[in-house]
Amino acid sequence: MKQVAQLTLMVQLPDDETFDSFKSEINQGIVGQLKSFIESKQETPHSFFLFGLSSVGKSHLMHASSTYAAQIGKSSVCLSCAELKHLPVEVLDGLEQIDLICLDDIHLIAGDTRWQQAIFDLYNRVLEQNNYLLISGDESAQQLGISLPDLVSRLSWGLTEQVKPLDDEEKVIALQYRATQRGLFLSDEVVKFLLNRLSRDMGSLIRSLDVLDKASIQEQRKITIPFIKEVLTLQ
Repeated sequence: MKQVAQLTLMVQLPDDETFDSFKSEINQGIVGQLKSFIESKQETPHSFFLFGLSSVGKSHLMHASSTYAAQIGKSSVCLSCAELKHLPVEVLDGLEQIDLICLDDIHLIAGDTRWQQAIFDLYNRVLEQNNYLLISGDESAQQLGISLPDLVSRLSWGLTEQVKPLDDEEKVIALQYRATQRGLFLSDEVVKFLLNRLSRDMGSLIRSLDVLDKASIQEQRKITIPFIKEVLTLQ
């Protein structure tokens, strides 16, 4: 299927966004549910809707789910509505043949009736093929602002879970784990400095870690508080 191959090539899954790197004790139950969902355990519904505030880890879980599906021999694709909404709806044609389809940030097509109808149609085709659909949004299905009632209904049919924000202790653990995976060491003091001086959402913290990682490699320096202040221009 040429269309599927093209879409698969569009998406580069982050190497460090797996279930193992999702360090959130409060959300570990969701990880277990996602694994069972992907493994297609008996009586498992064929759709799963994840919702939660920005930067709580929804995209991480979507990427991890797609990676996990591949690890157990299933075909998968992970697509963001942020990119899809700029493409013709026909890009969804044929995706129902894939074992697991992950659609991230569905709230971004809330004002687009064509895309709402296209995702609703895909939903029905996926169910007909006995395959699986994982969707994420920033609010519950009823609060997304989706104007197509049938799509709201579909989103409410299967499994639904809310991804809860990490507390500060979990953010420290998550950042240190990400750093270790890159061959970096972040002391507790350094991570707490980042939490106190930067935006506390994980997306911003990970982006800052990316900047520090690159600067550390270029300058061959350890990540210390003075180095952070210099690189991120903090006082």
